[in-house]
Amino acid sequence: MVGIVIVSHSKQLAEGVRELATQMVPGEVAVAVAAGMDDPENPLGTDAMQVYEAIASVYTDDGVLVLMDLGSAVMSAEMALEFLADEQRQNVHLCAAPLVEGTIAAVVAATSAQDIHQVMAEAQAALTAKATQLGSTPISLQSEQGTGQGKEIQLFVRNALGLHARPAAKFVATSAKFQSKIWVKNLTKGSEFVRGDSINQVTTLGVRQGDKLAIAADGIDADAALLALRALVDGNFGEDDAAPVSSPVSPPTLVSTSPSLQGIPASGGVVIAPILNFLPAPLTVDGSTWEFIPQLLADEPEMEWQKLHSALRSAQQEIQTLLFHTDTQIGDAEAGIFDAHLLLLQDPMVIEKAHKYIFEDNFQAATAWQTVMDEVAANYRQLEDPYLQERVADVVDVGQRVLHLLLGRPLAKLDISQPAIVVANDLTPSDTASLDPSKVLGICITSGSATSHTAIIARSLGIPAVAGVPSSILHLADGTMVAMDGETGTVWVEPDVETVNFLQSKQNTQQLAQQQALTIAHQPATTIDGSHLSIFANITSMNDVQPALDLGAEGVGLFRTEFLYMDRDTPPSESEQLTVYQAIAQALEKRPLIIRTLDVGGDKPLPYLDLPPETNPFLGVRGIRFCLQHPQILKTQLRAILQASAGQNIKVMFPMITTMGEIQAAKTILAEVKEELQQAHIPFDTAMEVGIMIEVPSAVAIADKLATEVDFFSIGTNDLSQYIMASDRTNPLVANLADPLHPSVLRTIQQTVQAAHQAGIWVGLCGELATEPLAAPILLGLGLDEVSLNAPGIPRLKQTIAQLRLPQTQAIVQAALQADEPTQVRELIATALSQTI
Repeated sequence: MVGIVIVSHSKQLAEGVRELATQMVPGEVAVAVAAGMDDPENPLGTDAMQVYEAIASVYTDDGVLVLMDLGSAVMSAEMALEFLADEQRQNVHLCAAPLVEGTIAAVVAATSAQDIHQVMAEAQAALTAKATQLGSTPISLQSEQGTGQGKEIQLFVRNALGLHARPAAKFVATSAKFQSKIWVKNLTKGSEFVRGDSINQVTTLGVRQGDKLAIAADGIDADAALLALRALVDGNFGEDDAAPVSSPVSPPTLVSTSPSLQGIPASGGVVIAPILNFLPAPLTVDGSTWEFIPQLLADEPEMEWQKLHSALRSAQQEIQTLLFHTDTQIGDAEAGIFDAHLLLLQDPMVIEKAHKYIFEDNFQAATAWQTVMDEVAANYRQLEDPYLQERVADVVDVGQRVLHLLLGRPLAKLDISQPAIVVANDLTPSDTASLDPSKVLGICITSGSATSHTAIIARSLGIPAVAGVPSSILHLADGTMVAMDGETGTVWVEPDVETVNFLQSKQNTQQLAQQQALTIAHQPATTIDGSHLSIFANITSMNDVQPALDLGAEGVGLFRTEFLYMDRDTPPSESEQLTVYQAIAQALEKRPLIIRTLDVGGDKPLPYLDLPPETNPFLGVRGIRFCLQHPQILKTQLRAILQASAGQNIKVMFPMITTMGEIQAAKTILAEVKEELQQAHIPFDTAMEVGIMIEVPSAVAIADKLATEVDFFSIGTNDLSQYIMASDRTNPLVANLADPLHPSVLRTIQQTVQAAHQAGIWVGLCGELATEPLAAPILLGLGLDEVSLNAPGIPRLKQTIAQLRLPQTQAIVQAALQADEPTQVRELIATALSQTI
């Protein structure tokens, strides 16, 4: 006999309906109730687990009919179905009948031994008698029918429950993204065409597993719409029918006798290791540091003012180096933290106040600087926004850096020789960005939160971290064994065997998932339908090569040579550079190595060149402009690159090309160097490929002409985004505009790719767009041949690509190009990926 389940927000209502229905046929039909919440203060609501248990209590092979009131009752019922095994789920039907009349009709029909479909039909027709008695017509859904004109595809629906609520919603959401009119009909049931953007009309088609749909699109983007809808249906609307849905199982719980400390989860991961305390005392100019400052008042204000300026310049160079390291080793978003540090150094309010304290109050430079920084930090602490309050850490970081320079005291650095968990009161963003993940296995700090810059950098480095740990952890001796779970925020001191076994099991599960991703990473990045995208790594030194290969890099798409020129008093010699280039090429074993020539300027100054300051360095002498003004530096580098190319797979790339004249001038110097080497009988690859960075609008505009001069393009989305959007990435007021997923930027990328392919050259991309979690379908759909990114992002990118189809990505790109804002692009991609992955 068919079982009945009543789902309602009110337990009293559901019990009353059951009582009314069972009085019609006492004791003959199993009727269960799933209603209300076990909360005296908020008793109204529904719970999917209650619905699941109610279904299980009345389940028979004859089927179960579920009747619901409205809103979350429907969602809870749908969710409950997901907990059922496949064979059970097919016998459970959600009924749209009115709750009271429908339940009574269903119970009566069930006693007549009718099958589930007849019982449901009776329930859905329950209002007919009332409507007839009142002399009215029952309300029915009126469909706006279409003709199905335009382009049409026909597809079979394979997912187990057909177009139930979630798949129908995905169908409608996908249809609504396009300008074309979308129509759909159920060929199996012989329905008429209905609007594809109407959830009500799509649902009324009654599409079940095995039904055949006809989908028609009429409009300017009809092809893209049909591609997207085909991908949606072929992907079973994101539902995995092959995997049986098991009953919910509670996660294992840990019973531990070890003392534990509860903090704030900041970066996921499990670690069991000895601790190392890092507790440097902040430097101040109060009584505790009189030995460094004989007097707080200054005899010569002008001298103190010059001291401050000198310290600020040195701090700027240090932060520039740290920014560059973070950008190349971790990511552009994390490097933005140090963009903010540079802005703080240049803040006119800070400079003006320091000037006042030195010249009007006769403060020493160090005293004036700390006084200003203390005031800035106090202002942040008074803000109501917790996120902004945490920016105090950045103020302290910058303040301490300058103060150490003023006092001639080196910044405290973490000295770690053996792998350990670092315990500290706090770590500055500068401290965290400099950590070695092979030595620092975890971070426990007594301050901060999950949104602090320290936590953000730790997550990017893959270092488990817990913030806000009770201060008692600071009293533990170095070497004390500690276990920590960055996902839950729990720290165990000297964990017992049960705790260790539990955490090791969790750690093994995480490592297995990582290993699976690495297995895919060492395969070519190939879509389901066989399309390939070359995945290279961005590097800054020889030390980056092997880790990149271990993570699945197929070559080096961008060797940033700037590090060879930094932290030294003179430019690197030809022999120095040759040694580095040869070592990297040999380590790559004939894999491609693309070397970008020196890319410095006002925004990346080299102290030994004494470059004049520029009002706007991003629009000044940088990239190829700098090299053409200093041709000897460029010739020295090109001689080293050419010599290293002998017998290797090396390519050279010029940055910041804006005109035809620039690339022609650069090629002229390259030709001169080749001639010199030939005359000296020094071997090199005479067919070495030459490419350029496409990172300014002018290069995009003349990409067709530039393509005649080179062998390849590499699109630098970091600079291209800020130039296209006229927004300085270091200015927090407009930095959000420089988004590589903005439709304006995507259109320039598309234009560049098309120009390159029409000229018969290949095109890559080497910006932060490649590390964007949602970017994979965009990269494929735009037709790129190669992408290069920081190595840690390679496994995830390859894993995503392996689950895509090229037509699907092309449809996503066509839709993204029609979007208005990058938020819409991200929503579009996320929706598509949720249906695929």
